[in-house]
Amino acid sequence: MTIEAVIFDIGNVLIEWNPERFYDWTLGRAEREAFFAEVDLHAMNDAVDAGAPFRETVYAWAERHPDWAAEIRMWHDNWIDLASPRIEGSIALLRALRLRGVPVFALTNFGIDSFAYAQTQYDFLTEFDQAFVSGHMGVIKPDPRIYEMVEADCGVAPGRLLFTDDRADNIAAAQARGWQTHRFEGWQGWARRLVAAELLTEKEAGL
Repeated sequence: MTIEAVIFDIGNVLIEWNPERFYDWTLGRAEREAFFAEVDLHAMNDAVDAGAPFRETVYAWAERHPDWAAEIRMWHDNWIDLASPRIEGSIALLRALRLRGVPVFALTNFGIDSFAYAQTQYDFLTEFDQAFVSGHMGVIKPDPRIYEMVEADCGVAPGRLLFTDDRADNIAAAQARGWQTHRFEGWQGWARRLVAAELLTEKEAGL
């Protein structure tokens, strides 16, 4: 089936997202492991991604866990260090698709405030034809509702969407809706998938 639009996840597709690595650098691995075992930071982040205010949510968690308050606040105060670096090969593919006139969307678990801030740091986050951001939608992947909302808004039939994401559960949820998918494990594999779909030539894909 002909692909009419390509959908990119952002974290670990266009930007590396590895909070554990950041805290390993700042605290050391042993202390980071103790910290993460005691405080469920990913649950905190899910709340932000579902629409809770970024700073207020993080700082409220810091107040609830005074032994780790300074470290928790770093999730907000040093956030761009958690969400970096850029994945240049994927950014080049996004731009190559747009040069070919292929509609390119984002579908991302991202907070309202953190996404707005990220757009000031990463120019390519303003280049999507449409950006579907969980914080604004009030639901996060892999909940089926978020995929339904994308379909309704973009007007493209599920089978004509090609979606890449690094997480197997997000991919499985998209497949259940009938989307074409690619599990992202590196920009080169994604490039080959786009070439196989005849959306880019090998040269355009940087291969």
